[in-house]
Amino acid sequence: MAKQRTKKFRGKRTFGNGTHKNRRGGGSRGGRGNAGTCKHHFVRSLQRGLTFGKHGFKRPPSVVEDGTIVNVGEIDEAIEQLVIDGVAEKKGDAFHIDLGNIGIEKVLGSGRVTKPLFITAGEFSSTAKQKIDEAKGKAIAKVETTEAPKPE
Repeated sequence: MAKQRTKKFRGKRTFGNGTHKNRRGGGSRGGRGNAGTCKHHFVRSLQRGLTFGKHGFKRPPSVVEDGTIVNVGEIDEAIEQLVIDGVAEKKGDAFHIDLGNIGIEKVLGSGRVTKPLFITAGEFSSTAKQKIDEAKGKAIAKVETTEAPKPE
């Protein structure tokens, strides 16, 4: 068995660590936890990726709205199945769909439109409108009012 380090230093007051005051408490390591990350341990905190301070602002949850979106290309690919499911209807060669009924609020313009689509939704991006119009369809913006009617 190898000789243990503790036996090596028996009888020596400091066990090979300088003065007898060394290795006592958290001061020997420059503080405990995140102490000194803005001072004497600054480089160490940068290497670990620690960041400090507040940046920007946090919006109140009552104001935040994450609307449901869909790309116009996805609608074009799935429109036949939506007709079968009864969500959309086919009139002649054109397909009519109201996305508000299935909980979609905004239509974005990614993808290709190959069929004439008449889409009713809350909002449309400019590219989505353009692609729908080029395919001889129509983008109908539904205006939803959340206010109660004013008495006259």
